[in-house]
Amino acid sequence: MASRRFSKVAVLKGGVSSERTVSLRSGAAIAQGLREGGYEVSEIDVDSRAFALPAGIEAVFVALHGEFGEDGGIQQRLVEMGMPFTGSGAESSRVSFDKILTRERLLAGGVPVPNGEVLRTADSRTIPVPLVVKPPREGSSVGCHLVFDESAWDAAFADAARYSADVLVEEYIPGRELTVGVFDGEVLPVVEIKPNAEWYDFEAKYVTGDTTYICPAELSAEQTAALQSIALNTFECLGAEGFG
Repeated sequence: MASRRFSKVAVLKGGVSSERTVSLRSGAAIAQGLREGGYEVSEIDVDSRAFALPAGIEAVFVALHGEFGEDGGIQQRLVEMGMPFTGSGAESSRVSFDKILTRERLLAGGVPVPNGEVLRTADSRTIPVPLVVKPPREGSSVGCHLVFDESAWDAAFADAARYSADVLVEEYIPGRELTVGVFDGEVLPVVEIKPNAEWYDFEAKYVTGDTTYICPAELSAEQTAALQSIALNTFECLGAEGFG
């Protein structure tokens, strides 16, 4: 989309995933920003995998979260429709949304990742606590748990397993929460995320409103450069496009 100019844009929001409510909010905010930028915007609430675009739409801003939003499903549909859209293509989205496939790509590309394993039963774990347990194909920390005590393991695994037959378990690495964006090939400043809660879970992301974001993060020049290099390498390993 970078080489073309558009005036009539559709924002796809809502969706069919566990993150539908969040997507409705983010989609509305994106639509408002596009209107303020001079675009003619149609907001489309995607409440099933069957959807249609209004006549005259020239491009789509994908504001869907989770399944059929970030997993390559909607991207493939838009490719088949011949409709330009924001973000990465179908294959990159499919891999990036799957934490297990992402780990494989990052390991192959030399990007550091925590020790991890994929489990189907709670009693097959080999990684000791503290650890992190995650459904591999959910976003916004849905179904994710930090486990600091063995007594909490079974409940955490059972909740993650509600979303997927395979569950990703990784070693817990304490530290600061830092994120780095990439836009049109440019690596953005490092942002530090300071949730008021124990960690940056769904509530801290979207509900409580008491998370602090510090940009740029207070880091040395060497730390900043290292993080930005890892971010760009990650972006490239995943075959991402546009922004991430």
